Amino acid sequence: MFPRSAVAERRTAECVVAVRIEPPDAGPSEITTGIRMLDHLLAQCAWHGGFRLIVDAQSFDGIRHHLAEDVAIALGTAIGEALGDRSGIERYGDALVVMDDALVRAAVDLAARIYVRADLRLGVERIEDLECVLVEHVLSSLVHNARFALHVDRLAGSDPHHAVEAAFKALGRALAAACVPAERMRSTKGTLV
Repeated sequence: MFPRSAVAERRTAECVVAVRIEPPDAGPSEITTGIRMLDHLLAQCAWHGGFRLIVDAQSFDGIRHHLAEDVAIALGTAIGEALGDRSGIERYGDALVVMDDALVRAAVDLAARIYVRADLRLGVERIEDLECVLVEHVLSSLVHNARFALHVDRLAGSDPHHAVEAAFKALGRALAAACVPAERMRSTKGTLV
């Protein structure tokens, strides 16, 4: 679970997005982006990450790329806010998630150095109502705004739906592992920011 709750809002000529991160005991996540598969993936990430996520997004131009990007930017901003100065947390986290045929690994370093590498090899144009090109774009936009490093790899599996869902579950679990209280500072520099 993240060290604290956080809110973020993003308003552009294209979209308005409000995001809130809360402790899991505040109730179930409530996510409305207008893209059902994105709602599902974010809900899985929150559940496995041990936090409640509230997302309310509205598109003004009807362009799904803009909507998905702005949701990811706002969510990344909220995650960065929830992490604060990142002191007192484990810093590193990783997870392997199996979902039927799919096996996906995610690893994070929350030390405020931005890097993202996603190797999901989806091989299809869309999963449900989400264009596959947006999956890696969402991950990249989230990471750049939350300021951490992420590696996510599809290790096995032929079903792209399972691979993507496992990726977001693994991301949530890796974030949860990285946010646990640490007994000592996890940087020889004395700071994670």
